Amino acid sequence: MHEFSAYFLHLIDHFGYLGLYVVMTLANIGAPVGSELILPAAGALAATGHLSSPWLAILVAVGGELTGQSIGYAVGRYGGRPFVERYGKYVRLHHAELDRVHNFFTRWGSFAIFICRFVPFIRGVAGVPAGIAEMPLVPFYFWTSCGSLIFCGGFIFLGVNLGAHASAVGDAFRKYAGLAACIAVVAIALYFIVKNGMRKKQANS
Repeated sequence: MHEFSAYFLHLIDHFGYLGLYVVMTLANIGAPVGSELILPAAGALAATGHLSSPWLAILVAVGGELTGQSIGYAVGRYGGRPFVERYGKYVRLHHAELDRVHNFFTRWGSFAIFICRFVPFIRGVAGVPAGIAEMPLVPFYFWTSCGSLIFCGGFIFLGVNLGAHASAVGDAFRKYAGLAACIAVVAIALYFIVKNGMRKKQANS
C-alpha cells in the first residue's frame, strides 16, 4: 500500500490539482490508493506551497470522490450484480462484501452512504451497491458530498497543520479505523434507538 501511495503522491506533486483529482477518482472506484495517507500528504503540500490552497485542494478532492462514486453508481445501476460478480474481484469487491453493504443500506437507508464515507475500503466502492439498490440520486449525492467534505477536509487540514508528520496521521487512522468505524456505527445506532423510543413515548402519552 505504501508503494502505491508513494506513486500516487508523486502524481499529485507533479501534476498538482489535476493529479489530486485523478487520484481521488481512482480511490473511489476501488483502486488501492490509500486516501488516509494521500490526503494528509496533499495538505502538507498545500502548507509548503506545492499546492496553492488547502481549500482548493479540498474542493478538488471532493470532486474526485464524487466522480468516482458516480462511476460506481452507474456500474451498479446499469451493470447490476452479474457485472459486479464477474469483474468486482479486480477492485476487491466480492459477493460477501456486496451483500454486507447491501444489508447495511437496507437497515440504515440513504444515510448509510454518509457512514460509508468513513469506513476504509467500503468508502471506495459504496456507490456500486447504491446503484444496484437504485438509491435516489438526490440523497446519494447529498450524503456522499457531506461525508466526503468532512473526510477530505479533516485529513487535508491535519496535513496542513502537521506538515512532515502528516503521514503518521494516515498510518494511525488505518491502524485504528476498524475500531473507530465500530464506535461510530454504535453511536449512530444508539441515537436512532433513543430517538425512536422518545417518539413512541410521545405517541403513547
